[in-house]
Amino acid sequence: MSMALKMKACQEWLQKSIKHAMETFSPHINDLKDHLSSSTNLSYPQAHKFSKQLKDLASHPHLKQVSYSLLLVAVCIWILSILVTRRWLSRPPSRPSTPSLEKAPPSSTPSKLKPATRQPGVWTPSSFVTPVAEPYPGWSIENTKPLPYRPFRHGPKYFVTMGLRSLPSWSDWIELDNHYPRFHSDKARRIAERGEKCCKTAPEAYDGAVELLEEFVKYLPARYPSLYRRTDSGMDNLWSGESFNIIERPLKEDPMQMAARMVQDDLAIMFERPDGQYYLLAGAILLAGFWRLEDKFGMPLSEIHTSGDVPQFREKLERGMMNFFRRVKPEDPVLRNNYFLQVDDDLAWSHSIGSEDSPEVAWSTAEKNKAIENHFFRSERQSLRRLPRSGGVVFTIRTYFHPITEIAEEDYVPGRLASAVRSWGDDVSRYKGRERYQDVLLEYLDRKHKEQVERGLDLGQEEERCAYPY
Repeated sequence: MSMALKMKACQEWLQKSIKHAMETFSPHINDLKDHLSSSTNLSYPQAHKFSKQLKDLASHPHLKQVSYSLLLVAVCIWILSILVTRRWLSRPPSRPSTPSLEKAPPSSTPSKLKPATRQPGVWTPSSFVTPVAEPYPGWSIENTKPLPYRPFRHGPKYFVTMGLRSLPSWSDWIELDNHYPRFHSDKARRIAERGEKCCKTAPEAYDGAVELLEEFVKYLPARYPSLYRRTDSGMDNLWSGESFNIIERPLKEDPMQMAARMVQDDLAIMFERPDGQYYLLAGAILLAGFWRLEDKFGMPLSEIHTSGDVPQFREKLERGMMNFFRRVKPEDPVLRNNYFLQVDDDLAWSHSIGSEDSPEVAWSTAEKNKAIENHFFRSERQSLRRLPRSGGVVFTIRTYFHPITEIAEEDYVPGRLASAVRSWGDDVSRYKGRERYQDVLLEYLDRKHKEQVERGLDLGQEEERCAYPY
């Protein structure tokens, strides 16, 4: 029904109500006359006069006009309230809640989750075929810069949630840029030095790991044709000279290790067992910074997070995460982002929290309040998708790593990051090690924010210019 028809119907209804009320009130006026006549406090003439005044009011020639005027005012207020409410709801929130450990707006959380009606641990291969990727426009291994992910938001409150959003397009699945040579070199060194500690596939997950290789071989040459070329047996890396043969058996190396050489991301595949839990059974975790595959391999999803002391996992994350893993469909990939601060410049392993080979590592070992030049911003872009044949759920974990002194030169970043860091509760602060760097970091960010304001930066434009997660 149109707004005009709604207004007309409302007006007619109120007109009938007013007429009905006037007809209803007339007998009560007569009763009031009788009642007042018998009152010891009023004489009959007084009561008669008062009753006549009420009846005169009820039959006043302008009463209907006044009533209709009030009706028109009420309708106008009603329409205005609807328009204002709709406009308000369509605006982006001024201080959106923070995803991941940050919260993405509820409307951005994908809803295309298939009800989990199958038997736990049993997967029937899907007929879904991943769409062919579009070539990345103008991509260059020398000139294509990393995307500027800045997935933090203003306080005063920090929200803990999965923070999922839909992958915009299958072409956006894997991001490569001009940091590729460094990542490729670091991964090759880590594979040579640590091997199975960083890359491993359980026998029951082997087919899923090979399926991931097949997906990469279809995707990467289509998306990055100046870097990869498809071959009969797999693909060639035109920059490094590597050839990847994914059809020979046995493969020359662990399939997850081979996959790791192809992209800048770390990789992990979770598989469901008959108990309904998802287990980490295939991984290539080479550049994670703060966690080790050998500590988590073979663990169920919940234990991976509880063993890592992820804040509020039981209260806020576990149920939603388990539901997501059980229900996610191959055709509905999602993304999430997070961020950390680091007080050393090692992309692969943050040695400030302890040796990578120490039984225990913790923020308590980090030197406190090192100079700002030692502070680095570490952000992850994670994609999650289900492999159609094996049913494994793949994480791709791409790390973006920049000096704080670099990103603090960007408009709005120092003020927003300082506000975000201050918004962490005690549990998140412990998890992210804030006590070891907050004094130096916040003093620096506050100073850079003040400089931006003094040079005329319009803070009112931040929401328009800085849409999450950038």
